[in-house]
Amino acid sequence: MAAVAALTPALRCSLGRRHGALSAPAGRCGRRPFPADGASLRPCSTRAALNGINKAVVDRIIRVDHAGEFGANRIYAGQMAVLGRSAAGPLIQQMWNQEKEHLKKFNELMIAYRVRPTVLLPFWNVAGFVLGAGSSLLGKKGAMACTVAVEESISDHYNNQIRTLMEEDPEKYKELMQIIKQCRDDELEHHDIGLEHDAERAPAYSVLKTVIQLGCKAAIYLSERI
Repeated sequence: MAAVAALTPALRCSLGRRHGALSAPAGRCGRRPFPADGASLRPCSTRAALNGINKAVVDRIIRVDHAGEFGANRIYAGQMAVLGRSAAGPLIQQMWNQEKEHLKKFNELMIAYRVRPTVLLPFWNVAGFVLGAGSSLLGKKGAMACTVAVEESISDHYNNQIRTLMEEDPEKYKELMQIIKQCRDDELEHHDIGLEHDAERAPAYSVLKTVIQLGCKAAIYLSERI
């Protein structure tokens, strides 16, 4: 995790404040990093998982987060297909490994809370890969610009979900919020990594970022509902 370690604590804290990070773990700027060795997030308690929850809210959150992590995995797969053998390959793989753990956890939550996946998964499968590969054709800077745009959108979305669950019942949804917070913190780290590796120097960065984030908003809206 050399690239992550190289990021300054001040930068990470500043970004978290900028995006309205809620209840980041003590040490958002020095917390235990998400395990990249195949270890899972803290296990989901399946007992009484459906007892007394707002099923509509939880279904929407888990469905869209599963779709988002699935799409993120496909984006990194596309980036690795183009840049996997370049100097940027290990860095992209490092971030992809974390996204694989996120997807694994949301797969578990889908089962625990009996949530159906979005019907759009086949589309996100293709669209994510195309976005990752297409941005990588602009080189490392293009790939990092894509990462910054996507991870900024996802971390903002996770913060909105945390607010929703806190308004519902912070104690009842404590475990789910912890999972979302940890995923959000990883996405913020990926965002930081992208900036550290010249994302803003990508061709037409502002236009590229805007277009990608509009696509992310549309994907979130659709995946929550269908």
